[in-house]
Amino acid sequence: MKKKIRRIAVLTSGGDAQGMNSAVRAVTRRALDAGVEVYASMGGYYGLVHDVVKKLKATDVANIEPLGGTIIWTDRCDEFRYEEGMQKAIATCRKYKIDAVIAIGGDGTFRGATDLSVRGIPTVGVPGTIDNDITASDYTIGFDTAMNRATEAFDSLRDTCQSHNRINVLECMGRGCGDIALRSGLAAGAVGIAIPEVPFDEDALVARIKEAEAAGKRSLLVSVSEGVAEKNGKAFGEYLTDKLNALCKAGEIKHDARFCRLAHVFRGGAPTLRDRDTATRMGAFAVDMLLRGESDRVVLERNGKLVSMEIRYALMTDKMYKGKLKEGDLDGFTEEQIAGMKEICEERAKEAAELVALADALCI
Repeated sequence: MKKKIRRIAVLTSGGDAQGMNSAVRAVTRRALDAGVEVYASMGGYYGLVHDVVKKLKATDVANIEPLGGTIIWTDRCDEFRYEEGMQKAIATCRKYKIDAVIAIGGDGTFRGATDLSVRGIPTVGVPGTIDNDITASDYTIGFDTAMNRATEAFDSLRDTCQSHNRINVLECMGRGCGDIALRSGLAAGAVGIAIPEVPFDEDALVARIKEAEAAGKRSLLVSVSEGVAEKNGKAFGEYLTDKLNALCKAGEIKHDARFCRLAHVFRGGAPTLRDRDTATRMGAFAVDMLLRGESDRVVLERNGKLVSMEIRYALMTDKMYKGKLKEGDLDGFTEEQIAGMKEICEERAKEAAELVALADALCI
């Protein structure tokens, strides 16, 4: 028999992402409208482990859509990774008679969600991560705003590069996924884009720089994802900047180079319409899933539609794409399911390679 949901907890976990507040608002309003009480677990799983929860009213989530960050806070709760911490979280759920949880965050958040689900607390995940690094989802909450932050930065750097006849290398957030660097670099007309998903040809970059210089271009931009492996003991963007300056000093290229790292600036500020819209729809969708009796699943956007997927399937697809699968990870999945994971990974890799090639072709 399907368990009746009377009270749910909502939490935001891991790195904050613009639009999380819209998701919290949607979860709260949708649940209250269905006669379900809502509690916020303050600071992600920390709130459940340490009994820091707050009952939410409709007015508590009024006018929070324009706010960056998350009004219910976030944390990376190491205690929740262990059985003792999980049992404390479950005890908190029992204390407040919380029947189910909606967890908003990235892959670490979803691992926690499935841990709760298998221990009897129905849980649904909502993807909130600026990196767009949930491989099975075409889009994650916060990604659009982060891309806009990067594009604004590129536009500003372009001005000073034009004045000084300079190259600027901008490092974008994205440890396991280069989508911010890729999309913003494409939009900004970068002369080079380095992301972990596609091999980067340094010699080809230098050739494009020389071609651009011969065409009379004064301002050149290079977009680098923080996820690209270090080189010579330095972050790749810093290494590349040093290399370009050495080439300039040697007279091989005319432009000198500067390095820029915006870091957490990518996560801040008001969310875009796209992020507010997606977060609102995903939050309401997650509540509807719980009310239908669904659990241990994550909300995804696939081909413009909201769908759901088993959390473990989504996590293994992510690990497959990032080359992090370990022995035994795929045990229990059918050949058909594994083929489906591979197809998602191949689609994503193909798109990344095509966009890098397009950026290279159009940059001069």
